Amino acid sequence: MLRHLAGLIAALAILLPAPAQAWGFYAHQVTGEIALANIRPETRSAMERLFRAEALIGTPDCRLRSLPDATVWPDCLRRDGWRWGYTFAWHYRTAPIGEPYSPRSNCSGGNCILAQIERNQRILADESLPANIRLEALAFMVHFVGDVHMPLHSGDHNDRGGNDRVTDYGIVPGLNLHWIWDGPLAERAISSAQPSLVRRYTAAERAELAGGDAAEWGRESWEIARTFVYPNAFDCEDCTGELPSQTALTQEDIVAAIPVSQRRVTQAGLRMAWMLDEAFAPGPLPVPERERR
Repeated sequence: MLRHLAGLIAALAILLPAPAQAWGFYAHQVTGEIALANIRPETRSAMERLFRAEALIGTPDCRLRSLPDATVWPDCLRRDGWRWGYTFAWHYRTAPIGEPYSPRSNCSGGNCILAQIERNQRILADESLPANIRLEALAFMVHFVGDVHMPLHSGDHNDRGGNDRVTDYGIVPGLNLHWIWDGPLAERAISSAQPSLVRRYTAAERAELAGGDAAEWGRESWEIARTFVYPNAFDCEDCTGELPSQTALTQEDIVAAIPVSQRRVTQAGLRMAWMLDEAFAPGPLPVPERERR
């Protein structure tokens, strides 16, 4: 009996919120693995050369030796706020789900995720810059591509993207809605996917899942927050009015959310691959059929 209780306590502890991380280390690293499986060989070689400049970044406690490392590096920097605090606002750009969406709001001076995705891709693509500057830009870009696909980094209901909504996750009490979508829900979605999300996708799959730009990805996430995340958590069709500060995700709610999370992780990985290929390509890449106007 005591052994069973100790095991249960240990399992619950795994799900308790840790210091703020965006989309969890596991989900971010999986987006990087998806990208690695779908980039051009030339892109992989160019990245490997950039990773040799890791020592010049000056973050020995936050390694930057590979693409999976890069996807979590900006979150690791939170331990050194005195040095990197100016970057913390770059991880999100929330917009109220009860108001019309505008990609230009809440981004003063370019201090938001949409502006920083574009800025860092431009820095990465500039071969006249030192390798360590381009490597830093690579890490910020790939991390923010992951962040912008998490719905609660774009959709908000006056609750800091769900951080202020106490939410039970099945039998686990007292988490919050944002943390659940960042951590346990994303991890369950990835681990239960059949086939694995980490694989080489066909041209047809990439055309259907990839494409677009940062502003469009932010709009997608905001729409998912508005039409699915909050309705799923609070059992309301139109959730733009007042909501309780506490709710619970049942097993049915969790199962319904899994394909939504799987799609966003996949899209993040494939779009990351596209942005990396574009940054390292000698010329502009052909635009996928779906994106032609």
